[in-house]
Amino acid sequence: MNYANFPLDKRMPLPNSDAGNGEDFIDIERLLGMAARQAKVVAVCAAIGLFLGMLYLQTTPPKYVSISSVLIDEGLNKIVDDISAASTTMQTDSAILSQIEILTSTRLAAVVVDKLKLDQNDAFMNPPQSALAQGVGLIRGLIQYVRPSPIIPGVGDISKLDPAARDALIAASRRDYAILKLQNEIRADRVGRSYVIALGYQATDPGLAKAITKAYADAYLADQLDASFDATERAAVWLQGRLTELRESSQQASLAVEKFRAAHGLSANSDGQLMSDKQLADLNAQLIVAQADTARASARYQQYKSIIDSGSENAFRDAAISADQPSSSVISTLKTRYLAVAKRQQDVEANFGPTHPQAVALAKEKADISAQIFGELKQLTESYRNEYEVALARETALRANVATAQGKSSIDNQSQVQLRELDQKATALTTLYQTFLGRYEEAAQQQSFPVGKIRIISDASTPLSASSPRTIIVLGLSLVLGMLMGAGFGGLNEFNERFFRTGEEVRDRVGLKFLGYLPTIGSKPAKEDKQAEAQPDQKDARSPAAIERRARMRVSIDAPASMFSETLRSAKIAFDVVMEGQGSRVIGVISVLPGEGKSTVAANLAGLLAANGAKTLLIDGDLRNPGLSRSLGMEAEQGLMEAVVNGQTWQSVGKIDRQTKLAIIPAVLRGNFSHTSELLSSAGMRRFIENAKETFEYIVVDLPPLGPVVDAKAFAPLVDGFVLVTEWGRTPRAMVRSMLESEPYVANKIVGAVLNKVDLKKLAKYGSFGASEKFFDKYSSYYLDKSEVRSRAA
Repeated sequence: MNYANFPLDKRMPLPNSDAGNGEDFIDIERLLGMAARQAKVVAVCAAIGLFLGMLYLQTTPPKYVSISSVLIDEGLNKIVDDISAASTTMQTDSAILSQIEILTSTRLAAVVVDKLKLDQNDAFMNPPQSALAQGVGLIRGLIQYVRPSPIIPGVGDISKLDPAARDALIAASRRDYAILKLQNEIRADRVGRSYVIALGYQATDPGLAKAITKAYADAYLADQLDASFDATERAAVWLQGRLTELRESSQQASLAVEKFRAAHGLSANSDGQLMSDKQLADLNAQLIVAQADTARASARYQQYKSIIDSGSENAFRDAAISADQPSSSVISTLKTRYLAVAKRQQDVEANFGPTHPQAVALAKEKADISAQIFGELKQLTESYRNEYEVALARETALRANVATAQGKSSIDNQSQVQLRELDQKATALTTLYQTFLGRYEEAAQQQSFPVGKIRIISDASTPLSASSPRTIIVLGLSLVLGMLMGAGFGGLNEFNERFFRTGEEVRDRVGLKFLGYLPTIGSKPAKEDKQAEAQPDQKDARSPAAIERRARMRVSIDAPASMFSETLRSAKIAFDVVMEGQGSRVIGVISVLPGEGKSTVAANLAGLLAANGAKTLLIDGDLRNPGLSRSLGMEAEQGLMEAVVNGQTWQSVGKIDRQTKLAIIPAVLRGNFSHTSELLSSAGMRRFIENAKETFEYIVVDLPPLGPVVDAKAFAPLVDGFVLVTEWGRTPRAMVRSMLESEPYVANKIVGAVLNKVDLKKLAKYGSFGASEKFFDKYSSYYLDKSEVRSRAA
């Protein structure tokens, strides 16, 4: 079976995306692989983080914290609440938070600043700063330097003020700055779920921290005493004025209630209900019973009326008659007779036929009984109609009485609402007067008993050790931040990873058969290849670079037991399987980008085939940049172009390797000849290849890259199969995929792909757990050591 001739839609389909394989779960193995590949990045960033942390510790001055504890005392609260005008128990979280807001208010900060003269204390206003803070301050200074002189609203440009006014303004500004600074730096926090508030201040001077904390606690205690006294005094003055007004208002409201009750004649029974309301309730109860009787009589009358309207025959069959009538009624007796006669009639008709005289007599008797039943039903219906009319008349009379009673009750209720409103107003004013009178007495007593509801349970002390920076925390945080930064850079590196790294990616991302890995050969092959391409006219074949390039072209011959050679054997087997049955096989070696090592692969593949005894021809088909001929060090006057143009055979331009008997057709660069694609797809080229097939089993053609020129596409009809060479870690997956999708004819003939210039030390980091890439070190006994390959290449 010729796999290369399969249409593209019958081969392995290309994946839909280069970003993933449709897996919706977290691939732990992939994440661990990423971590192993980026371990150095994370380690370097962690080391940088530790260094920065140590630098921060060395450049940051130590700070000391002094703490004082304040208790919101419930015992004192109870003493005060017993005589206070208002309950102030501190049992809610909101009350504790309110006290914390008072502690951190601007008023208390101003009291402490003025008491300790902090606006004139240089240790408070300009404490030592860390290198980071100094850098930020320097930047702010530069920004302020380039700005114009500050303009203060209501003052103007301070540079134009007289010295005395300017000094006063600067002093006020320093005080305001000290207040704002102290307010931002003081700390007040609740201790757990208790009524204790921890008050603390942090400073570079332990003595200053103690003095500020103690002053703050004292100022808070004095503020509470002053607030209690001021509130009680203001409450007493206000209550005294309100008592007179409330007394007069309460008396007027009570008098208005009695006048209104007498004017409207409102009286109530023992339970407080108006007589009109009692009468209306009784009438409503009777109306409800009458409505039920009317509905019941109407339903029964309508039922029997429908039975009479349906006729005598249907009336007899209606089941409602039996359910409504007692068993001793006339209708029940007649129905029993009717059923007995009907049964006898059925028996006679069954034995003697319907024309028998007895059957005829029984039928007449049954009709008479049915007529009697129908007559009885008419009488019952008439009696039920009379009952319905009587019930309806009673209901109508009750409705009229209810309407009359509702009118009278509505008038009384409206008056009652007004009376109730007046009574509520009088009661509320009386209660309010009594309450204010009691509050006034309590406030008068509390003026002589000002008690604060807080007390200090722990005085501020001089701190003995610095609270910050904490060495372990800083170093730990620096290490964590460094590792996070490394993880971020590592993730960015993995996100930017868009190249081929493993054979699994070749199979999954572009749907090609993977033929194997070709390790890096030589010291710096990529750099030398670029130099050779940049200097195509270099003729020094004895230079070290030229010697090493020629040696790389013979690795499969000089080191047949190397991993490089083993991968090429895998490619040969793939060709033999796919092209089984073909006499001569034309193999094209292509790549997507220049410099991926396709010429090296082509030369070594051809050398391997020739060394195995197969008649092999190697053709340098890159007519614009004959890197194969240049790397082999072949100096020829004629090459492939001349042979095709002049109609010559391969013998006229070919050269034979004496060791392997490999035939080589070089390419000679001829100026700026740009019609190479026409030459490669011409009839002359076809004749040349057909002539070579008569002699050789394998024809290996080194073709230009697919990306920059169309030469490989033009030569594709003459090729039996392609080998795609991709450089490990350099060839973009998306570009290869795009090329295969845009050139299906070339893609159909690609037998497989090899990854070239593979760094075997790094390859294991990209393989999944259990993949062959993880065990290359265990395969070393089957291959030559890489150093041995390099020594042979040199």
